[in-house]
Amino acid sequence: MPSKHEPVADGKAAAFRRQFPIFKDKIYLSSCSQGALGRPVEAALHEFIESWHTYGNPWELWVERMETLRAQFARLINAQPTEIAVTYSVSTALNSLASALDYSVRPKVVTSDFDFPTMGHVWLAQERRGAQVEFARAEGHRLPLTSYEALIDRQTALVATTHVCYKNGFKNNVAALAEVAHASDAHLLIDAFQSMGTEPMDVKALDVDFLCTGTLKYLLGAPGVAFLYIRPELIERLQPSDSGWFGQANVFAYDVHHLEFANAARRFETGSPPVPNIYAASAAIELIADAGLDAIGRHVHGLAALLIRGIRERGLRLLTPEEPAARGPLVMIGSTDAPRLVAALAAEGILCSVRDGSLRISLHYYNTAEDVQAVLGALDRHLDLVAHARD
Repeated sequence: MPSKHEPVADGKAAAFRRQFPIFKDKIYLSSCSQGALGRPVEAALHEFIESWHTYGNPWELWVERMETLRAQFARLINAQPTEIAVTYSVSTALNSLASALDYSVRPKVVTSDFDFPTMGHVWLAQERRGAQVEFARAEGHRLPLTSYEALIDRQTALVATTHVCYKNGFKNNVAALAEVAHASDAHLLIDAFQSMGTEPMDVKALDVDFLCTGTLKYLLGAPGVAFLYIRPELIERLQPSDSGWFGQANVFAYDVHHLEFANAARRFETGSPPVPNIYAASAAIELIADAGLDAIGRHVHGLAALLIRGIRERGLRLLTPEEPAARGPLVMIGSTDAPRLVAALAAEGILCSVRDGSLRISLHYYNTAEDVQAVLGALDRHLDLVAHARD
């Protein structure tokens, strides 16, 4: 009987895979860069175009679709729609949140070496407003909780960090990090871009104060849509100076003389929504919700375990933690020339990506054990481009 971390044949996963035409002639292992395009998502984009053709400017219909998307995402993370802002990108969401914080009493923002550059850039830009940015330091390919503990204190306003590291797959223990942050009355923001859509995410159980993510990766949508969850009791306390008409109590009041924030997370929205992307995102999240994050998580962890075992058996340099609790859906392998290796794999119809000079392989519900064996076989054919553990 297979262990709980072994891939199991799943008819539902096979049906899910059939909705993605790229698998007719490719092995797609780059969802960490962009999710594969599913037929329902493509159909949703055509639906938007048809609505434009038919009605010209049906903004009420389009705004209603955004509200549908808001509710869909809220259900996915065990939140309420009023706790979700729909934005264009994580950068947009973070800048709006950063503009609402007062750094005069608690100036410190703690982020980490493992965060995507946006996280550092947004908070460093706040230094002119009084923020003091400090980075939790990694130890090799891991970022121990103690690195955060050494920095978080009564001067800390916010701990803003990643769930899964984009360049090695290390996963933070969010619940433990929340406990450390809250012990000093600091808030916790988690960037879940490199995990959302591949495992269950319950913002209430994890006790996070803010969570941001976008649809273009494992949520299988198009670029141009991101989300910001805000703990409800914090919403009224925060007033962004980075604002716009869609953040107002009455979007269609057209009152240029008064600023009246919405009494919901929507106050962190700015301009007109990216309607085509919203149609795509809504269809994509429906795909994810129908599959179920529990089932997706088991499937992805099983495939990652299979891939990691194959890497170890070959004596290749693994940069991702082996234990399931410490890794997400991507696996990193050292390379002597990562761009050449990715190009060689692409020539064989296996699509991966490069990060930090290494080969990045990401797994989703539409991937199979056969995909894993195919990429391992391809690595056997290009061992001169792969780094070995003994090197």
